[in-house]
Amino acid sequence: MFSKTCEYGIRAMIYIAQQSKNDIKVGVKDIAAGINSPEYFIAKILQELTRKGLLLSFKGPTGGFYLDEKALQCSIADIVKAIDGDKIFSGCGLGLDYCSETKPCPIHHEFKKIREDMSQMLNNTKLDEFHEKLSKDIGFLKR
Repeated sequence: MFSKTCEYGIRAMIYIAQQSKNDIKVGVKDIAAGINSPEYFIAKILQELTRKGLLLSFKGPTGGFYLDEKALQCSIADIVKAIDGDKIFSGCGLGLDYCSETKPCPIHHEFKKIREDMSQMLNNTKLDEFHEKLSKDIGFLKR
């Protein structure tokens, strides 16, 4: 459903949100280990999310990545759009360029409902909502 880059980006942002709730700035090595991702790959993703204003960073020996209260209200949809764009929210289920209400693909109407439900769920899910699940080991970010 999401690109591998987007999957890592979402997991990293949730991990950073968890650490930020505990007032911890976290480095790339810790993030990569915390979500089972390649360090170099996650560094590039985090750099892009910082550049797009979804993530904060602080340089120096006590630095790292973090989220303030405003950034903790970022939705999963915001992350998806920043990394993969918005095609997942509007694209054809079969990947056709010409699919529309007037010229639908064979799964257009069924997929439209799925796409709308997914959009609503991703837009309504904020980063700060995962803290309790992760703290209680109800949810996991790595195997």
